[in-house]
Amino acid sequence: MPEKIIIDTDPGQDDAVAILLALASPGDIDVLGIVAVAGNVSLAQNAKNALKVVELSGRTDVPVYAGCARPLRRPLVTAEHVHGQTGLDGPDLPEPQKQLEEMHGVDFIVETVLREPAGTVTLCALGPLTNLAMALVKAPEIAGKIKQIVLMGGAYFEVGNITPAAEFNIYVDPEAADIVFSSGVPIVMMPLDVTHQMLSTHERIETFDGIGNKTGAAVAAMLGFSERFDLEKYNWKGAPLHDPCVTAYLIEPGIFEGRQCNVEIETSSELTRGMTVTDYWHVTDRPKNAFFVRSGDSDAFYALLTERLARLP
Repeated sequence: MPEKIIIDTDPGQDDAVAILLALASPGDIDVLGIVAVAGNVSLAQNAKNALKVVELSGRTDVPVYAGCARPLRRPLVTAEHVHGQTGLDGPDLPEPQKQLEEMHGVDFIVETVLREPAGTVTLCALGPLTNLAMALVKAPEIAGKIKQIVLMGGAYFEVGNITPAAEFNIYVDPEAADIVFSSGVPIVMMPLDVTHQMLSTHERIETFDGIGNKTGAAVAAMLGFSERFDLEKYNWKGAPLHDPCVTAYLIEPGIFEGRQCNVEIETSSELTRGMTVTDYWHVTDRPKNAFFVRSGDSDAFYALLTERLARLP
């Protein structure tokens, strides 16, 4: 049976690839809906981007919702310097014809988890955790019904990418992340430690372009745009491809390796706000609340991406 998921996202070129991978894999993943959150750019633009990605995939049956427009307690920090003014710069995707659903995205998350059999819905978080935290606060009873939360966020050995101490998704709304990591829901965490191994080299981007379909060309254009910032920043042979690790884990978890750890979120320090303090070496007796993924097979990851994206229009 395909795994039932809700994708919570702030698209973002890498978010778009993660969504496309899910929509290209109906035998493995049943996307119940996509919820936009403020993050890489504003909520309104992220919601429009989600609609564009759904239309690109041809899967216009998948509903798209708008969630929270700002973090729980802080002003919104965005990342146009990485993703461009639209958040999805690179390809020239048409204005979407598909409309957003009227229901608020947080209500959709709550109602869906309560409606489906307990332990069958996975929440896939590709951006700041505001919507998930709001759902858990609004309806605490959903915590015992969620199968797992698989998220891209945080870091330990790689530390930070928006500040010296913090990864962007957690930094934007650390209070929300604290709620999620304290919820008791099983968590799988894709931190910078693994995503920095998944480099979109020139050869890999050319492979996407060489698929010969509209999706492959759009993905190549997205990654060609978004990598310019990271190539200058890291001086690596390619830019990290973060969010598709979440979707790839659901399809082929054997690509990745990690261990159960305690992960706590720093919310009070201005110096280390949003840091994911990870007891990787088990030096405390704090409860292990997350499966921290540290490494992965990048060749297998890109082979999966290429094979699945070739299935789309």
